[in-house]
Amino acid sequence: MNLLRNERGLTLIEVMMVVIILGILVALVVPQFTGRTEQARTAAARADIDANIAMALEMYYLDNGIYPTTEQGLQALIRKPDSPPMPMAWNGPYLKKNSKLKDPWGEAYVYRCPGENNPKSFDLYSLGPDRQKGGDDDINNWD
Repeated sequence: MNLLRNERGLTLIEVMMVVIILGILVALVVPQFTGRTEQARTAAARADIDANIAMALEMYYLDNGIYPTTEQGLQALIRKPDSPPMPMAWNGPYLKKNSKLKDPWGEAYVYRCPGENNPKSFDLYSLGPDRQKGGDDDINNWD
């Protein structure tokens, strides 16, 4: 019954070496991916502002001759507004009904019509990751 004597396990030093090697590998690999999440969120917000929501607003404009007012907001792309000015030929929804109209950081997109920066159309922007107006990380449709 000396079967266990011939079996050899890992020594404490061998286990520590494996842990150290894994730690070094993690230290080299993790920094490569940490910035990617924020880049992906920024790209998603840019796509919403420049394409998805902007295209829906343009379709609304083509149908009705006006953009939704600031008061009607982006919800006018999902439900027909019930406050003036009433859209004459609302043909929506222009966005999917389950659209959250929130940026990737969980904040509502800011919509103004007429816009301060685009007085003949609309301003659409996200406050970005810092959630503060006017930061360098804001994503908008006028830059």
